[in-house]
Amino acid sequence: MKLIDQYEDIELVDALEERYLAYALTTIMDRALPDSRDGLKPVHRRLLYAMYQLNLKPSSSFKKSARVVGDVMGRFHPHGDQAIYDTLVRLAQDFSVRWPLIDGQGNFGNIDGDNAAAMRYTEARLTDVSQLLLNGIEENAVEFRSTYDEVDKEPIVLPANFPNLLANGSSGIAVGMATSIPPHNIEELCNASLHLIKHRNASYEKLLEFIPGPDFPTGGEIFEIKENIIETYKTGRGGFKIRSKWSVEQEKRGLWKIVVTEIPYQVSKGKLIEKIAQLAIDKKLPMLDDIRDESAEDIRLVLIPKNKDINPEGLMDSLFLMSDLEARFSVNLNALSNNIPIVHGLRDLLLSWLDHRKEVLLNISNFRLDKIEERLEILSGLLIAYLNMDEIIKIIREEDNPKTELITRFELSDFQAESILNMRLRSLRKLEEIKIKNEFDELTFEKRELVSLLNSNEEQWKFISNEIKDLKKQYSKSSLLGERRTSINLIEEEIVYKNDYTPPSEPVSIILSSEGWIRCLKGSFEDLGEIKFKEEDSLFLSIDANTNDKLVIFCSNGKSYSLNVSDLPSGRGHGTPLKILFDIEEEHSVINIFTYEKDKKIILSSSLGNGFIIKHQDMLSSRKSGKAILNIKEGERASFCKHVDGSHIAIIGENKKMLIFSLDELPEMSKGKGVRLQKYKDSEVLFIKTFNPKEGLIIEDSGGRKRVYSDTNDWIGKRAQSGRLVPKGFPRLD
Repeated sequence: MKLIDQYEDIELVDALEERYLAYALTTIMDRALPDSRDGLKPVHRRLLYAMYQLNLKPSSSFKKSARVVGDVMGRFHPHGDQAIYDTLVRLAQDFSVRWPLIDGQGNFGNIDGDNAAAMRYTEARLTDVSQLLLNGIEENAVEFRSTYDEVDKEPIVLPANFPNLLANGSSGIAVGMATSIPPHNIEELCNASLHLIKHRNASYEKLLEFIPGPDFPTGGEIFEIKENIIETYKTGRGGFKIRSKWSVEQEKRGLWKIVVTEIPYQVSKGKLIEKIAQLAIDKKLPMLDDIRDESAEDIRLVLIPKNKDINPEGLMDSLFLMSDLEARFSVNLNALSNNIPIVHGLRDLLLSWLDHRKEVLLNISNFRLDKIEERLEILSGLLIAYLNMDEIIKIIREEDNPKTELITRFELSDFQAESILNMRLRSLRKLEEIKIKNEFDELTFEKRELVSLLNSNEEQWKFISNEIKDLKKQYSKSSLLGERRTSINLIEEEIVYKNDYTPPSEPVSIILSSEGWIRCLKGSFEDLGEIKFKEEDSLFLSIDANTNDKLVIFCSNGKSYSLNVSDLPSGRGHGTPLKILFDIEEEHSVINIFTYEKDKKIILSSSLGNGFIIKHQDMLSSRKSGKAILNIKEGERASFCKHVDGSHIAIIGENKKMLIFSLDELPEMSKGKGVRLQKYKDSEVLFIKTFNPKEGLIIEDSGGRKRVYSDTNDWIGKRAQSGRLVPKGFPRLD
């Protein structure tokens, strides 16, 4: 009973809220969002610190990635080894990270999307950029906390003598929030930071003079309106449109080709080529003949046009519109500030880094000051020993407790007395005394400098400015790594691409089988000869069309569907079921298929005799689920879809009564139930045809013979009447 009393009943809702909140906070704080000071997530920080402790400096030799991953996982990051290795790999990829933090040796993947080799095959060490992030880590620059097993210590944040968050960017998805920060150019960030040190509340318009936009590792071109860029950097939300860099290369006989040399950031070259090739196969890029990948170390995608008369700009507009040769990088400057997720502006992120650098400077200065004072205490004691060397030697030789005697006789501290007693005999030389005096003078001067620095806000910012200037010089735009890769193009309005190219129109035949299989064959139906169908299947209807036409399909569910003739499967095989191309219910089937013509009209009717007239354009639909046109009740179905070709309509029901009335009595609608066409009792519509009374009503019998009924006056009436029995000898209608 006592064990049971230890448990407490709580509501399921309360338990879920508590546990989900804990999970959400863990995801936000310890996984998905970077710190605004060093721009790192915990896994990145632990990885760099573990490599620093393994002495994997830029000047040292490489170590196996497996060794690094094992050390990180065992000491700091108790998660999956593959997740840690994936992080290591990404930080080493120069196409993923603008300023790589890890120097990799071996196969670390490529821009095609190929994965890196296993961690047992690759090796790694830190880069100079990582070294800047870690500088001062052993000088009490930042706070440390216990690791997950409380055996070791890890830094809460790195000293970060490098604006890593904006330089390399970051991306991540947490619970209820995300971050997406683009990379930037170091020289530009340094210029903006130096300006902010002097003008802390600088406007975003002014900052844009220093930082015109992101600088992606894969280059490309940014096309944005200036006001949009300012708004993005000011609010922390927005985006940048990145376009591939391309040029036209001329060849013999007036031929040419397009060469793409840079692609948007985070676009896999392999998937990009595959997508463009598929668009060409699907005839969605009729201007493109072929795409070739001639890339070596640099990207080189070659696009071959169908013919030399095609406009290169038109071809590229189509590619920008339909492929990832143009992409949009969404911006969300969300980062942790004082352990709180905040969507920052660009200025706030720079100030967060600068304030952190000031705090690091104070911590390092205080640490060095403590060390200097400690050393000066020792040196002052040693200088006293040199001035009284004979007496000190005598005390050491004759006294039982020389340490106490030294403290009493020369007013030394315990620490100084211990240092004197630990001196080696070789240190008694005159030369050593001179060295100690020089060191004492140097440390005394350095102490004055540090005290002055700690007491002056102006000197602190001057020191930080000098560090930033050194960083700017090291990674200037004139260097290979620091050169700006992404060009910024300011535009007045959003670019709207036009795909004006229309491929040559070719005659084709659309074949629909009784089982609902559709295909497209070259040539007219009369020229096709015998067409084969699946067993127990046959021809339902065929229409002549052109490759540039659009098809409209009307089904018994009262819905219309549309697609381009060029999107239809070719005549190979038996085609494709329409119910795969569209969401058509199993119990419903196709009533009619026709090519779209803007000014043409259709008459629709349900099985119970309700209908109306509709224009072709009102039947177009871009949805796979179709467009509801004719409203039908349960047990009812759409049964007729005929072109309007005349001034009157003849309608016959199963009761063999025919009614003829003027089409003017039918409303023209875009959708709905319609109106009653003919009055029935326990009967349905069997036949509908529009015609001109002067030309007569033409009926085709089962043998294909046409009969013309010129005198139809006896059957002319008003809409919704019952009509009269059909003439004697009237062909049988199914």
